[in-house]
Amino acid sequence: MGAYILRRLLLMIPTIIGIMAISFTVIQFAPGGPVEQVIAQLTGQADSADQRLSGGGGDLLGQGGDEGSRYRGAQGLDPELIAKLEKQFGFDKPPLTRFGEMMWNYIRFDFGESFFRNTSVLDLIKDKLPVSISLGVWIMIFSYTISIPLGIRKAVKDGSTFDVWTSGVIIVGYAVPSFLFGILLIVLFAGGSFYDWFPLRGLVSDNFDQLAWWQKPLDYFWHLALPLISLSLAAFATTTLLTKNSFIEEIKKQYVTTARAKGLTERQVLYGHVFRNAMLIVIAGFPGAFISAFFTGSLLIENIFSLDGLGRLGYLSVVNRDYPIVFATLYIFSLLGLFVGLISDLIYTWIDPRIDFERRDV
Repeated sequence: MGAYILRRLLLMIPTIIGIMAISFTVIQFAPGGPVEQVIAQLTGQADSADQRLSGGGGDLLGQGGDEGSRYRGAQGLDPELIAKLEKQFGFDKPPLTRFGEMMWNYIRFDFGESFFRNTSVLDLIKDKLPVSISLGVWIMIFSYTISIPLGIRKAVKDGSTFDVWTSGVIIVGYAVPSFLFGILLIVLFAGGSFYDWFPLRGLVSDNFDQLAWWQKPLDYFWHLALPLISLSLAAFATTTLLTKNSFIEEIKKQYVTTARAKGLTERQVLYGHVFRNAMLIVIAGFPGAFISAFFTGSLLIENIFSLDGLGRLGYLSVVNRDYPIVFATLYIFSLLGLFVGLISDLIYTWIDPRIDFERRDV
């Protein structure tokens, strides 16, 4: 197993470099970079744009023109201004040099500062993490706590009325996009057209610090209730059906028939023999599902419920061409994904020692 882990760790190096290289190359051809973003501000709202230039001022605007500029909308601007903008954002160096410097900094977890927010990328990510952690942790707890027992029950009662109507509810819930369900919840329960029972902004109330200790968790869950319900639908349906199908497959195997022939009760057969084998795929997939619950599928929900998390940060960074944040989050999430894949494989071998990855090609 040690050799397999070492091979996987070594393979992460070219994988992460490839991911970053492809993304970096695509960005080079994408229109509307940070220089063009500032140019658009300069040509439309010069005063507000000047404030976004570190060390820049109104004297940056010249009277000359650069009709041959490669930046859209740069006609009529002083070429020296364009050169200063390129230097400010690091575009005065060749792409290969910039990529090499970026990867060298990222290896040391030095992600630099945001182009437009005047703060370090790591501080921004840390500031947004509480929202994503809150959503991710509670989604996993709710979905696994409800889905696994329900999936087992559906497997035992396969084909019954209970199985049929719960499957209908699950399929409908899975088919409805989470953001549409979120909008429906807002209309019904958050001051839309009917009731005003739940808040529509933030993780906690403005007076959270003044609340009594027992009121703080209530206020926290009061704010999280609607977003969690909206986001849990897809995870709830997937885990339930996965658990059911896994249990049905195991129940049909010969060792279950043998266990019943020995006189064991259905409960002993189900939880003493079937459970460990059936839950292999569910438990082994937990790390991946846990990470994905943090960083995927929450963008629209964060915007709908005014939650300032990583999803919203990533979206605004792409829109504003804030490349340090875009590349830093891509690097961190890709690295996490690679390590989570390795952890999932190790969990497989821990749950079922019969699995030996060392005998397989990586």
